[in-house]
Amino acid sequence: MTLGEALALARGRIDRLDARLLLQYATGCSHADLLARPETPVIPAAFAQFADWLARRAAGEPLAYLVGETEFRGRVFQVSPAVLIPRPETEVLIELALARLAGQAAPSVVDLGTGSGIVAISLALEYPAASVVAVDLSPGALAVARNNAGRLGAKVDFHEGDWLAPLAGRRFDLIVSNPPYIAEGDPHLALNGLPHEPRLALTDQQSGGNGLACIQRIVGDAATHLTPGGWLLFEHGYDQGEASRNLLAAAGFKDVFTHPDLAGIARVSGGHL
Repeated sequence: MTLGEALALARGRIDRLDARLLLQYATGCSHADLLARPETPVIPAAFAQFADWLARRAAGEPLAYLVGETEFRGRVFQVSPAVLIPRPETEVLIELALARLAGQAAPSVVDLGTGSGIVAISLALEYPAASVVAVDLSPGALAVARNNAGRLGAKVDFHEGDWLAPLAGRRFDLIVSNPPYIAEGDPHLALNGLPHEPRLALTDQQSGGNGLACIQRIVGDAATHLTPGGWLLFEHGYDQGEASRNLLAAAGFKDVFTHPDLAGIARVSGGHL
């Protein structure tokens, strides 16, 4: 079996780019090797790994889970089925957070439901003056996030617990979150690899299942954990902008807004005390 023959086996079964990346991960070859030396033999163990990944990818398992990592904001983050796979739209949350931190000498930040740690770690690395805390209910997710922070050299203080509960008595200049916001029963949960991702991080089924329960909890508790003038920013679903703004206004937040992602879809809402 050669590199070219292995790649040919994937033709018509999975996306061509996915096939190339899986073969590169399995064999350690480069894209240049595939183009210049397709006759290179593939050792049996590497082909077995590639064949296994090929079958699993064809069955819908996300590429990032197969290879154990993915890129976000130019950094490689390790991922596992214990965490959501990072998505480009979450960059909007980080950009808005950085804009609120600008000019502050030593702001305190907390990321609720940190998952793989992409938000907390990105903020810690891109605004090193900030003191960053991250919370997640899942021990498995925290293990992934701690590993990513260590690998990338980010100073983040991790806590296990339910939203702000582990941080009683503490106040922050900025609260950010990408909480579960897909309503239970939403057909999107069966598409695009989502059946392989942790349900606890996708939908608030344990808190009502309407997609807004976790957001309501965060908004309701945020005021007692924010400094005067502190901001709350959170990601939400495409149809939840108005509901999010209403929740923020009812809780006493000012300058309430919703910001779209690069596709023009309502993605992040927030306000300040």
